[in-house]
Amino acid sequence: MANARVLIIDDEPDLLELVALTLDRMGLASQRAGALREAQRLALTESFDLVLCDMRLPDGDGLDFLQWLQQRRPGVPCAIITAHGNVETAVRALKLGAFDFIAKPLDLAALRRMVQQALKLAERAGGDGFTFQGPRLLGQSAPMQQLREMIARVARSQAPVHIAGESGTGKELVARLIHLSGARSEGPFVAVNCGASPGELMESELFGHKRGSFTGAVADKKGLVQSADGGTLFLDEVADLPLHMQVKLLRVIQEKRVRPLGETAEQPVDVRLLSATHRNLAERVAAGLFREDLYYRINVIELRVPSLRERRDDITELAEHILLRLGRRSEDKAARLAPGALQALREYAFPGNVRELENILERASTLCSEGMIHAADLQLRAAAGGGADSTASNATAAPASARPRDAVDAFDDEQPLGSQLENVEREAIVRALEQTRYNKTAAAKLLGMTFRALRYRIKKLGIE
Repeated sequence: MANARVLIIDDEPDLLELVALTLDRMGLASQRAGALREAQRLALTESFDLVLCDMRLPDGDGLDFLQWLQQRRPGVPCAIITAHGNVETAVRALKLGAFDFIAKPLDLAALRRMVQQALKLAERAGGDGFTFQGPRLLGQSAPMQQLREMIARVARSQAPVHIAGESGTGKELVARLIHLSGARSEGPFVAVNCGASPGELMESELFGHKRGSFTGAVADKKGLVQSADGGTLFLDEVADLPLHMQVKLLRVIQEKRVRPLGETAEQPVDVRLLSATHRNLAERVAAGLFREDLYYRINVIELRVPSLRERRDDITELAEHILLRLGRRSEDKAARLAPGALQALREYAFPGNVRELENILERASTLCSEGMIHAADLQLRAAAGGGADSTASNATAAPASARPRDAVDAFDDEQPLGSQLENVEREAIVRALEQTRYNKTAAAKLLGMTFRALRYRIKKLGIE
């Protein structure tokens, strides 16, 4: 960013000189302040694009200055300089709105990266604001307006964000929007499903490995964390991460370094961490299934995505958009919803949320005649309809509800036995998926089969 100016606040002359020299080599102008009051005077009388502020100052606290700056100069990003290993202070700074933090002794390469990202953010905020061509959130309901506001706010920092919400609500889309709206938009966005790989393979997937580090490691492999360097790492279903992997992830977050399997030296890595799960992480911590220290590191800012039944006013817009997309995909005219069908959708509880709405409409658009979808074409399950109360009871039903209906009722004398068995199996899998809100790992456990076996059966039966 040409002609950018940085305010450096620290009472250590050597550190001030080091940071100023680093910024000068980046082609940036800087101004120095050794105390809180001097910094406040400069911030009010001069213009700055970034502030680097030490945590401890002779006449005050760096967090106090951060809050003061947000009130007087809300568009200026501020990064906090903390003592090495002071994790609590760093988390407090991020919660209060700091762009990022950097620990002493300073890693100059990390400092340069952080400055570049902060100035890029400031440049975008002063230009087009956070607009981009890409995916967007549909819906004008109050919950969606609030969600958009939160995305814009968290995009202005580097703080870890945990995205909570039921399965099918669009948590990965929210993560992508945070990435695209922030300073790392030109970097990679790497999404990892923490429940999709067996525990013994997850470490290699995340951190990579050296050739010969274990049986089958025939070549060096770059991990997903390293692939996200300079961008954003999104850990989906982070609650499913095994405990031994939680320890390794915590170290990556704290040290910003990673060591591939079979490697002796650690490698620096610069990623912004976003995570998501449909589970209650606090309950997992209480049950001893999720590390408390990791919970506080990834949950600096929590962002909740509303369920579809909390935003019923958006169903019409969502349905029309999905049908248009389906029409473009099939190179045919988009199907339309009859008034009765639209009313049925608005009254349905949607345990699978937007993902379930997409599946329902894709099936209905195939089954309907003359391009008009009627209520019968939707094939909504009566047990899942009728509002939030019935959804709650459906979601907490006993595992037996995932089993097929009575075998005598399930079979039809006029159908081949193989087709009947497939129908029973398909119904059991669909029920398990709906009950677990489309979490395949949980559905596999409910059905008493492995994740891989369930994935194979879903593909074979054409469930998705």
